[in-house]
Amino acid sequence: MSARTKARKRALDVLFAAELRGETATEALDRAIAEGEAPTNDYTVTLVRGVEEHRARIDEVLSSYAEGWTLQRMPAVDRNVLRLGVWELLWTDDVPDAVAISEAMALVTELSTDESPQFVNGVLGAVLRNKATLV
Repeated sequence: MSARTKARKRALDVLFAAELRGETATEALDRAIAEGEAPTNDYTVTLVRGVEEHRARIDEVLSSYAEGWTLQRMPAVDRNVLRLGVWELLWTDDVPDAVAISEAMALVTELSTDESPQFVNGVLGAVLRNKATLV
């Protein structure tokens, strides 16, 4: 497993924990650091802070492209993997689009429902097709 793959999984853990605790992702990250559970990979911090910084726009994009699904209705893992994927697609230049989608697919395949990979692939594919108009 690559370092960035591990960083994405750890970022997902932080985003998921933040939702469960009703705190922002930055608060969850800062709490983890204060409790001695700091991420070992700087990319985890980049992901969490990036998603938090652009969260309103990311959620707006997801609401537009997740046909028939509200954010609240999505499984929490899917919702947060999609947030990571959209952030990587729209706000990073050093991650190829195909890698961002592939990594999101791997996370939901491992951690979510049987239907999640197809759903996440469809949403991120639609975001990718419209990328030029979304940033």
